[in-house]
Amino acid sequence: MNSSVNEKLLHYIWQYQLFNKTCLESSIGEPIQILSHGCLNHNQGPDFLNAKIKIEDTIWVGNIEIHVNTSDWEKHKHSGDDHYKNVILHVVWNDDKNLNLPFPTIELKSKVAKLLIQKYKLLMESKTFIPCQNNIKIVDDLNIEKCKERLLIERLQEKSIFIESLLIESNNNWNEIIWWVMAKSFGGKINGEAFETIAKNIPLGILLQNRHSLFQIEAIIFGQSGLLNEEFTEEYPNKLKLEYAYLQKKYGFKAPTIRLNYLRMRPANFPAIRLAQLSSFVFLQGHLFSNLFHFKEKKEVNQFFEIFASSFWNNHYTFHQLSTNSIKKIGLDTSNSIHINALIPLMYCYGYYYNNEAIKMRAIEWLYQIRNENNSIITAFSKLNVSIKSAADSQAMIQLYTKYCQQKRCLHCTIGNVLFTKN
Repeated sequence: MNSSVNEKLLHYIWQYQLFNKTCLESSIGEPIQILSHGCLNHNQGPDFLNAKIKIEDTIWVGNIEIHVNTSDWEKHKHSGDDHYKNVILHVVWNDDKNLNLPFPTIELKSKVAKLLIQKYKLLMESKTFIPCQNNIKIVDDLNIEKCKERLLIERLQEKSIFIESLLIESNNNWNEIIWWVMAKSFGGKINGEAFETIAKNIPLGILLQNRHSLFQIEAIIFGQSGLLNEEFTEEYPNKLKLEYAYLQKKYGFKAPTIRLNYLRMRPANFPAIRLAQLSSFVFLQGHLFSNLFHFKEKKEVNQFFEIFASSFWNNHYTFHQLSTNSIKKIGLDTSNSIHINALIPLMYCYGYYYNNEAIKMRAIEWLYQIRNENNSIITAFSKLNVSIKSAADSQAMIQLYTKYCQQKRCLHCTIGNVLFTKN
């Protein structure tokens, strides 16, 4: 038996009928025709449902179970399981035991091209950046583009599922969800979870009640972040601390226990700077929360991110660390990141939730208008001559790498399928 063959590969071979069906016979010599190979079952029970086969002159309709070895039927204790009572065919790689089952068994070992098994083995044993790194160049551009389109939709749908889970948590309050997701995006990869926790402990309604005062918004956000739980020598943070004490008592705030990280981070991205910019965003653009899904053009939204921290931060990176004098403005990369990771997924989810195709398409179109992200994954794909021209492309390739390549799910990948079927 070839040790590279497993049930995942056998499912793939059966689903795409990648074996020689000429003169197909059961283990006891019965002629068998596959009229319909059935539908892959993702739930409990046989591997393929509603198949149709012809054994000699009789047509059978039912389910198909697939194993590496015939004896696996016994190991998995299928005989006493009602889920398997409608099985009409047992498909195995290696027919190692006669079980006298009431349906035929067919062995695939001699009917599958050795090249396919070899390709699969090489991909599974690959130690390169992606399993198909040495072969991806033979995949034509059209298939690469089809793969990217599918992966982009898949990524947006995954993000929609996460946002929909927030709907339950927020009692279907879209404005509150937008606030949570926006706050998380301001925190970036390193502090995103912490910023989301801060946002969830500050009702948006309270922030909007205080929208007349940037100082009060900063007091609330910095107070809930825990950054005011220190002794200060400068006047501004001490005033924020006093204001937060008053607002905390007024609104009954309970500050969450969080940890803000500064490691491997440029000072301009320090959490204090991002929290100050988030405060300015709420102060200046609070109405975005109710208008997001009504914007028609991306350029209408761009102006909302011309945000800079309050004047105290012109010469500070933290409440204690000074900086050279500069306006701490949100840069283009940060603005694009917020679009990619917050605004556009929110739009897509809203369109998906309310079955509004126009909003979903608008979200996708905006991704094609944003320049691609620049990280180690994108750099590595670019070195393989994969065309990456926009955020839509980079999001697709991040999805490919994290959900398929890292997990070696080549059998489920469009590019993998091309490689397996290409001679």
